[in-house]
Amino acid sequence: MTLPVRRGEGLGTLARWDPFREIEDAWTRMGNLLGDVIGGVEGRPARLLGGMVQPVDIEETEDAFVIDLDLPGVRREDISVDLRDNELFVTGEIKERERTGVLRRRSRPVGRFEHRIAVPGDIDPESVHATLADGVLTIRLAKAKRSQPKHIEISTGPEGQGTGPEGQS
Repeated sequence: MTLPVRRGEGLGTLARWDPFREIEDAWTRMGNLLGDVIGGVEGRPARLLGGMVQPVDIEETEDAFVIDLDLPGVRREDISVDLRDNELFVTGEIKERERTGVLRRRSRPVGRFEHRIAVPGDIDPESVHATLADGVLTIRLAKAKRSQPKHIEISTGPEGQGTGPEGQS
């Protein structure tokens, strides 16, 4: 059985056709085209297709916001977590590992990343905790006491008196 080939960069050179490489090249060209059309944000290139967007879950509990951000292969020393007002900034770098062989395909992201999360409530900045385990960064943002729900029990007035206007003398 023969495999399809395509002409290489130089005259007369043949290379094995790689359909995955063709798809990756098309995605790259499309991303560059869209980046040229809509531009980047604050001088950064637009990364719409195949960009570095990490999966994130945001959970609201009664007393906190819990954020789980997937960062596989990223070391704790390469991540920075900052809180400004009600916005959480997670920045860092996915470093490329040293390779000894020929890289035949690359689809894993490398380089700097930034993730901004607007938190929909007041936060106690002194009660923020972050942990990194099994490639998942978990950030627990405790709600400020004034924004936590509180159940108010309704009591009756002194015996024989109501609490409403009709119980007043």
